[in-house]
Amino acid sequence: MTPVARLRAATAPSHDMVDAAFGHHDLTKAADYSRFLIAHALALPAAERQFATMDRLPPWRIRTPLLLADLQDLGHALPTPLAFTLPDMAGAAWGALYVTEGSRLGGIMLARSVDPSLPTRYLGAKHESGEWRGLLAAIDAEGERQGEAWIDGAIAGAEICFTLYRHAAARIATR
Repeated sequence: MTPVARLRAATAPSHDMVDAAFGHHDLTKAADYSRFLIAHALALPAAERQFATMDRLPPWRIRTPLLLADLQDLGHALPTPLAFTLPDMAGAAWGALYVTEGSRLGGIMLARSVDPSLPTRYLGAKHESGEWRGLLAAIDAEGERQGEAWIDGAIAGAEICFTLYRHAAARIATR
């Protein structure tokens, strides 16, 4: 099994839990859409700050400014992100990046259901041609090069990133 296949299989239950945590939002309604974006704003900037400190990550593009712009258009400020620290394991940042970059794929699908009068810079920020495949190929290559401990670290990083998003969704659900 490739490193990406192992990462996907190991984190599938966490991915499903995040999907369920965010799935109740009716993105055709401004209030629900705002809560959805606020929850993402509790998570994404924290992860992207971690990535910005890493030397050896595959290319990625920041989306926090797009999220901020959408929130501002809806009359909201960027909330203070939740605390987020990656495990001190080789590969952890790569696993977390797999989660945040993977969310672009779902974002494009969700953007189609957002009311056309609402801003969708964040959800509409799709991968450029070959970008997602390039990330997966880089994870596979690095995992093959680094071995089991690196793959375990990538899985741990992905799991903690999914947990970050679940906590963000729970925080908004209690408002």
